[in-house]
Amino acid sequence: MSVGIGSRIFCRDLDLELHAGERLAILGRNGAGKSTLLSVLAGLRAPQAGEVRLKGAAYAELGPRQAARVRGWLPQSRNDAFASTVLETALVGRHPHLDRWGWESAQDAKIVRQALVAVGLADFEQRDIQSLSGGERQRLAIATLLAQQPELFLLDEPLAYLDLKYQIAMLALFADAARESGAAVAMVLHEPALAWRFCDRVLLVFGDGRCECGPTVEMLNTERLSDLYDYPLRVFEHDGQLCLIPR
Repeated sequence: MSVGIGSRIFCRDLDLELHAGERLAILGRNGAGKSTLLSVLAGLRAPQAGEVRLKGAAYAELGPRQAARVRGWLPQSRNDAFASTVLETALVGRHPHLDRWGWESAQDAKIVRQALVAVGLADFEQRDIQSLSGGERQRLAIATLLAQQPELFLLDEPLAYLDLKYQIAMLALFADAARESGAAVAMVLHEPALAWRFCDRVLLVFGDGRCECGPTVEMLNTERLSDLYDYPLRVFEHDGQLCLIPR
């Protein structure tokens, strides 16, 4: 498929498959089209050519409710117009699994509380979300997504507002979801070293229509990353980890 806005093409003739249990990092400069691409993969924006299929079905075939049971979407930003508790907000993640006039069950509440524990917000259930810090609000968004229990996680900058400890902890949570439940994960990241550590494959979005996708160890090298970020870098491996040094 091709992805763009107006006359600008971000991805041209992209052929991408993501299988159960795989973790894909999407890397690129600011404005290269990473978020636009992810919104197309989430069914929120139409591609300029081609189509997106979930388990062989187009979004139009699935409908909103079934699509929400298959794919979960973490947007880059959100607005909290009304006061709500942390628990009430996280319970929204269970809505795709409820009947039209259904109400959350004790099992739904249990799933949500487990998600809050996983992101370190177990003691925040009755806090007003408008009193949370940026990092706490981001972890709540991740807990809401975990409670949704999708088969595919689409994450737009999931590390925004998080300190180093929680960056690693949240990436480990999604790695566990891929390993234990077979969920597929595609995430927009800004740190290639974290993609190296937590992802099986990398999609490089250059912003001029070019896209390259392949195994992490093959894609993250000096030549490609210097071209991707339009800045000369030295890339090397040390003690099993990727290191980048701007020249």
